[in-house]
Amino acid sequence: KTTFLTTSHLSLHGTHHTLRSHFVHSFSSQLNPQRNTCYNLTKHLTITMTLTVCVGASGSGKTTFLNDVHKSHKCTYIRQYHNLRPYIAVSAIPNFDPTKLPYWDIYIKEKKEKSVIVGGTIAGQFMPGLSGGQRKLLLFELICQRTASQDNLLIVLDEPFAGVTDDFVPFIVGRLNEMRKKHNILLVTNDHVDTLKKMADNTVTVSAIDRSKVKVNGKEGVDRDMALLAMSIGDEYKHSTNNSDLNFFFKVEFSKNGGILNVVIFAIFAFSLFLLMYWDSSPGTEALVVIAAGLVSFFTANPYFLQLCDWRIFMIEEAEALLHSSKSMNKALKTCLTLFILIVVGTIQFACQEAVIGTMTTVEFYFGIMFDLLSLMVGLVLFGLYSDLPDQMVQILGAMPFLLMVFFSTTFSPGSGVQGIKELRYLFSRFYLWCMLPGGVSDMMEGCPEDNLLLYLILSSLLVPFLYVVVKVGLDTYRKFHHVKKQSSRFESMKTTAFAELQLELFGEKALKNLKHVGSNVDLQRLASNMTSRSERDISTDSDGDGYDEFLSHLNK
Repeated sequence: KTTFLTTSHLSLHGTHHTLRSHFVHSFSSQLNPQRNTCYNLTKHLTITMTLTVCVGASGSGKTTFLNDVHKSHKCTYIRQYHNLRPYIAVSAIPNFDPTKLPYWDIYIKEKKEKSVIVGGTIAGQFMPGLSGGQRKLLLFELICQRTASQDNLLIVLDEPFAGVTDDFVPFIVGRLNEMRKKHNILLVTNDHVDTLKKMADNTVTVSAIDRSKVKVNGKEGVDRDMALLAMSIGDEYKHSTNNSDLNFFFKVEFSKNGGILNVVIFAIFAFSLFLLMYWDSSPGTEALVVIAAGLVSFFTANPYFLQLCDWRIFMIEEAEALLHSSKSMNKALKTCLTLFILIVVGTIQFACQEAVIGTMTTVEFYFGIMFDLLSLMVGLVLFGLYSDLPDQMVQILGAMPFLLMVFFSTTFSPGSGVQGIKELRYLFSRFYLWCMLPGGVSDMMEGCPEDNLLLYLILSSLLVPFLYVVVKVGLDTYRKFHHVKKQSSRFESMKTTAFAELQLELFGEKALKNLKHVGSNVDLQRLASNMTSRSERDISTDSDGDGYDEFLSHLNK
């Protein structure tokens, strides 16, 4: 049973923008007998920020609208099907208290609170853990705890009630109420549409018929791009700097489901077979031994490298949900981890080669094998972590160094090839490694340098990273140039009267600070005064005043 006492309620219905100052003393709870948990939906609630609901038919572009808001403004974004790395232990999430989750007492009773993981699928591997609905509740509680110490953020939510059973809907509503006290919220929903529209300060309606226009609070024909700009108001979340994210990275990546253990197990299996079948190899067969050991190394590391694309996508979405502080830092740490794996695998390869044949014991051979392996695998690291390419393209482009080495290094057919084309062998580190091999192999290779072989090998192994950086810098410069031009055009449109009216329509007096910041050419005080006067004349027609109360009553039923 819920009791509401509202001491002040001002509705400016003329612009369909509602400014509420509620001092609500309430007791609203739902007791779950299985979990013995009480949910307080509203208690001493003061609403000062703006809730905007985006509605429309299926396929009309609601999620696309949210994606475009996210692209145009830095915000906290929770997708409808938000990805988290499934092997993350919930208890390992930094600066997060999982005991506030409504289902956490189950795991405490079962003594699984330290071991339960997020769960889900990554790189084709399913890992049992939290259910889809539990993960959504985890995300809501996570951003609620993260944003509690800041204010005036923009929080974007796609289908917050989808996949959540009715008994947990009050928990989400409670978190929405908490965040709504201090932050602007934009959400898309297909559930409780009518009641949420009554509760909301603004309603944006998108249409599949004309995607260039939207309807804002009943106002037809609003330019979609201008609505996106007007909607994007709020400060950027400021992360605190500490070692918790670093500790979190190592806890997650070195967990039993992080993939490192699989690499270790396969390396032991594959190199054991190599030792058994190539033991006591004869001098003169160095090339065959290196090829075999190199293939074992490649297939040992390759499965871990192939999941880098999925890892990158999941990690970016985690950052959007404020799970950790920096995408760049996590990419750098992951790069260091993959290079460490290559060093370990390359060292094992060198040791096993020496165990079976014993004719390649110098330091030059060690570094030659190491950089040759790097040249074959670095493409998967670069395209997997530092591009926006999908998984299939990452695998194709990442495998190109290996494929091109087979064709152009001439190590599989020394001296053969079309004149002019076969000169490309000097671009591949495998060619210089073959020139270093004993047993007459170097005599078979055409055009081997007489000295500085290791230097040429190292430089050629870095060719792929060099070309990638050059192309990446060129593309980023091109995009930045066009982005600056586009931003300049947007900035000018933000100074217009139409933009000022739309922001005041959506955010009321809170928009004045933003409009002053962008240097609006409009007389803001006069415009706000005119809009308020029009609104006050229609205040007596307001029929939506109890929308928020009706929504809570609807949920409690």
